[in-house]
Amino acid sequence: MSGERVCVGAIAGAFGVRGEVRLKSFCAEPEAIAGYGPLSTEDGRAFEITLGRPVTNGIAARLSGVVSREAAEALRGQRLYVDRTRLPALPEDEFYHADLIGLEVRDTGGTVLGRVAVVLNHGAGDLLEVSRPGDAAILLPFTREVVPTVDPGAGRIVVDPPEGLIE
Repeated sequence: MSGERVCVGAIAGAFGVRGEVRLKSFCAEPEAIAGYGPLSTEDGRAFEITLGRPVTNGIAARLSGVVSREAAEALRGQRLYVDRTRLPALPEDEFYHADLIGLEVRDTGGTVLGRVAVVLNHGAGDLLEVSRPGDAAILLPFTREVVPTVDPGAGRIVVDPPEGLIE
């Protein structure tokens, strides 16, 4: 995974008139985003981040080189990435969302159900959206009961979905 970038946040728009931005952190501890060093955008621009105070739906932050409201607003929607090697190692049975996306999903009988398209979290826990060729996507709770096996090395997840979830 060396050289792979992971999205750790996004710029939600300008905050104030002096170039601050409203930053959405995708880190488990939102303030951790400032500790990864320079963050880069998809187009390769790099920014040092200085966090301010918490604000509605994010954190006020200063980005190096951004000194006006117009410059901050022009960054709205930009995702911020860090090189995978700068992220801390996780304990066993914990995974970065980026490690799950693209993994093949099989049921306990070995039938391929699809691939993880995205990991969602709307506040009540993580959900795996599994895309299925020629069929509607399914959402699975990312719990040990429903997802007993995650094997990124083998490129697969084994699931035991609740009865009636998949038709």
